[in-house]
Amino acid sequence: MSRFHWLWASYAVSTYGSWIAFGAFPLLAVRELHATAFAVAVLEAAGLAVAAVVAVPLGPWVDRRAARPVLMTMDLARFLAMVSVPIAYLAGALSYGQLLAVSVVAATANITFGAASGAYLKHVVGREQLLVANGRFEAAMWVATATGPPLGGALIGLLGPVVTVTADAASYLLSALAVGRIRGGDVAPPGDPTRGPATTLRGADLLAGGRFILHDAVLRRLFLNGILVSGLIMATSPLLAVLLLGQYHYPAWQYGLAFGIPALGGFAGARLSGRLTTRWGRHRVLIVTGRLRSLFPLGLALVGPGVPGLVTVIIVEGLLITCMGIFNPISATERLQRAPAGHAAQVLTTWTAASRLVQAALMALWGVLATCTGPLAAITLSGLLLLATPLLLPRRQP
Repeated sequence: MSRFHWLWASYAVSTYGSWIAFGAFPLLAVRELHATAFAVAVLEAAGLAVAAVVAVPLGPWVDRRAARPVLMTMDLARFLAMVSVPIAYLAGALSYGQLLAVSVVAATANITFGAASGAYLKHVVGREQLLVANGRFEAAMWVATATGPPLGGALIGLLGPVVTVTADAASYLLSALAVGRIRGGDVAPPGDPTRGPATTLRGADLLAGGRFILHDAVLRRLFLNGILVSGLIMATSPLLAVLLLGQYHYPAWQYGLAFGIPALGGFAGARLSGRLTTRWGRHRVLIVTGRLRSLFPLGLALVGPGVPGLVTVIIVEGLLITCMGIFNPISATERLQRAPAGHAAQVLTTWTAASRLVQAALMALWGVLATCTGPLAAITLSGLLLLATPLLLPRRQP
């Protein structure tokens, strides 16, 4: 197998493990630790926010080291954090504080792994192959999204709540083994004279990723558009759960179906992304799908109880995720190609950290809005605000 295929295998297996364990921590917090709804919300938001802050200084640190050891270190960190949960559970010592700490460690390692793998991907594939490679990564993510949670739910029903966390931990070991199979050159061996000493980290380096993004007009617009779109969409995720499961009393299998089927659209979109850009041009496809993904979420304002509501969710989410499947590989390719040589990890870390912070803040804010106005009204407001986000898309051909 080539270096790309081992890197892709590492990403695919760890992503699949994460989606199998999707929702495991809230489930453990509620059923085993009897946590309140507020405590569960804090568990979700705090992990994103704290990890985003912690991960920022890791961007320049990653850029000063060979990528493969960083990837394996992050995999082992995620494994040790996750495997501590079933160990504590079996020992009767599992606590809310431990779940919170593990979520922060895992989220920080996820951001760092993503930055290092992005920098390494830019190194192992040619510039002309970046879009195809990003499409493969995007497709793997949507397949895991579609099939992981149903499998995880079945495993929980048969073997209990910690089995999916154990599977997630094992996936990180498999990911580390895949990275270890990669042979050939690395991004930047320690001590590379063109990069400076691997141990030197100046205060200005911590802000370098943000400077690179803001000084490039195309990157700046993609960045602002991306963090706002993802933030507004993620803000409605817990509200949809409350609306569909609480107010409309959807059975759990229907709720899973409502988000499992649309994820297949993301897979199809990712596979079509390269063909569409070849025929219509990267900029045109980026703009069209960027506008469409901001339009479809407003359709969730029409969701109601029963089968018609279920069909509405599937159609709306399917159209949205298909557009995301096309848009995301193009955006990721543009980001990697425009990141300055030797600073890709800093750009990717800053991008992801800012996105996580905005998501956490908007999830908390929309929780307050839903308390005051109801979940459907808050979801509708998010859809209306998303209509303005295409104004931030790049105006000229990248």
